[in-house]
Amino acid sequence: MFCILVAKCVLVFSKGLGWYTVNSAYGDTIIMPCRLDVPQNLMFGKWKYENPDGSPVFIAFRSSTKKNVQYDDVPEYKDRLSLSENYTLSITNARISDEKRFVCMLVTEDDVFEAPTVVKVFKQPSKPEIVSKAPFLETEQLRQLGDCISKDSYPYGNITWYRNGRELQHREGVVNISFNKQMDPATQLYTMTSSLEYKATKADIQMPFTCSVAYYGPSGQNTVYSEQAVFDIYYPTEQVTIQVLPPKTAIKEGDNITLKCLGNGNPPPAEFLFYLPGHPEGIRSSNAYTLTDVRRNATGDYKCSLIDKRSMIASTAITVHYLDLSLNPSGEVTKQVGDALPVSCTVSSSRNASVVWMKDNTRLRSSPSFSSLRYQDAGNYVCETALQEVEGLKKRESLTLVVEGKPQIKMTKKTDPSGLSKTITCHVEGFPKPAIQWTITGTGSVINQ
Repeated sequence: MFCILVAKCVLVFSKGLGWYTVNSAYGDTIIMPCRLDVPQNLMFGKWKYENPDGSPVFIAFRSSTKKNVQYDDVPEYKDRLSLSENYTLSITNARISDEKRFVCMLVTEDDVFEAPTVVKVFKQPSKPEIVSKAPFLETEQLRQLGDCISKDSYPYGNITWYRNGRELQHREGVVNISFNKQMDPATQLYTMTSSLEYKATKADIQMPFTCSVAYYGPSGQNTVYSEQAVFDIYYPTEQVTIQVLPPKTAIKEGDNITLKCLGNGNPPPAEFLFYLPGHPEGIRSSNAYTLTDVRRNATGDYKCSLIDKRSMIASTAITVHYLDLSLNPSGEVTKQVGDALPVSCTVSSSRNASVVWMKDNTRLRSSPSFSSLRYQDAGNYVCETALQEVEGLKKRESLTLVVEGKPQIKMTKKTDPSGLSKTITCHVEGFPKPAIQWTITGTGSVINQ
């Protein structure tokens, strides 16, 4: 009801239209058309808004005759209003407090027309972010995964959690989701926080977690997503394995052996118990244990286990390869021609070994055997043996055989076909090398030496 003083005070009832809604983004300019046809006998137009208790607050006035515009002294709208000739009201820098019911009023001498407009202001929230992230998740343990936070929203939005792109639903003791919203009294903008407690499994290894916030804007509902977060998943060791370095097929006496124990948990165990032949109680060590200068008596079963769960154990058999060679006789041996000389080359090894005989750098087809020594049997003999599967494992012993004997003389004569001369040849065999001289029988004179 509006009272106009002309010649007398007359009470008239306003006529107008139904409610109309204008949606605006936070910070934009709100534009509200009057939505009334301007009557020919218009005196002036006014805009007002209504307080929650229904009381009016006038904010703008425009005369139809003087064409001047007046803005009421309302602090929150100072320098923000603009009223056009067609009575469209614009409000710059939209705020949450602008969510009101505004009314356009066109006044004639005998009537008042009203058109209400409801203003809705929307503020897109910030991109959600996963914060307070757990350094790791542990299987079968309900742990705080993190908080999803999104700021400066109006109205407040709803937060959803995802695992590998699939929405997570609340499951007591497995997936616990809580939600909290707070409004800044100065800006009336909301900050939303959702906390996720999660019980991980090994299937969560390398799985991405994300969150989203669904909010309403001027054009309807929208959703914005966070960046992915991948968490380190801790899980207990389920199997223990043991490794031997160098490879156990090539270990020989004098080598160093490193036993390496591995657990398939995350993080892997840092310490183990190592069980060596003769040490059933176990030796506590890091995941590597080294034995130096091993001997053949180190051959046996080696094991390792978890410290706190000795039943989880792994074992391996290690053979320390060895090779012994004995040559009898060896060194330098002097024998007489015609003597017998038994020779033996005995090999003791962890595997079948090959044996090769050499004489004066020439390979023999068989082992030497001397039942009656000859001068040509003298020489340098070498017995060599090796394990082909084990690099560097070979042995050799040598025998230098010297064959001595009294000189043996053999003479031959050959007459020249002319009959004028004869050639006498003297063959002497012996060791050490004999001295040879010629004498003339009956005279004793030496003619050659």
